[in-house]
Amino acid sequence: MDELLKTGFAQLKLTVSDAQIAQLKDFTARMLETNKVMNLTGITEPAEIATKHLLDCASLLTAADFTGKTVVDVGCGAGFPGMPLHILCPDCQLTLLDSLGKRIKFLQSCIDGMGLEHIEAVHARAEEFAAKHREHYDVAVSRAVAQLNVLAELSLPLVKPGGYFIAMKGKDSDTEIAEAKHAIAVLGGEIDRMIDYTIPHTDITHRLVVIHKKKSTPKQYPRPFRKISAHAL
Repeated sequence: MDELLKTGFAQLKLTVSDAQIAQLKDFTARMLETNKVMNLTGITEPAEIATKHLLDCASLLTAADFTGKTVVDVGCGAGFPGMPLHILCPDCQLTLLDSLGKRIKFLQSCIDGMGLEHIEAVHARAEEFAAKHREHYDVAVSRAVAQLNVLAELSLPLVKPGGYFIAMKGKDSDTEIAEAKHAIAVLGGEIDRMIDYTIPHTDITHRLVVIHKKKSTPKQYPRPFRKISAHAL
């Protein structure tokens, strides 16, 4: 795994220390141990974790400067992309947000066990969390599997005007992105750019959809999730 990560980060033109690689391996070991009793990931081979999880998430650092920024990972699941992002950029103030309590308990155990700072794991639904943290963050990120119009309604209300929401999507997401443009505009955003990248050591191409928050989100958003699901913008 060490060599895959070192050469992969070099391909992404990222400078990563041995200590950071050790932390990524520590998090991987904790995830795999917990995965024996909790469904965190279907990817369990170290080489695949290195590429499909760690290097994939590291691609975010090629799209934006997270140093000193307040960041929220919406629907973080097992900690992706948030945990690798914070390990690689420990100066960011990161909130891991997920609606499943057992995932957050696992992530908090990692934060405590690894002695990580400037990071918190929060058990809450995004639309409810936004009520108390509206336009609080510089950047929102998400690798969740929801459609982009749904993710935008859950994420953009958390972002300050002038900030960004970066969604990690597949390369074949043109239709999904086109269908989300109306929702993004209603929520105060605008697609700034799209970055297609190939994960190092693979032939897998993914896409970063970078959305600029141009103005405040109208106060009626986000709606309760059942309404978002039933009547997406």
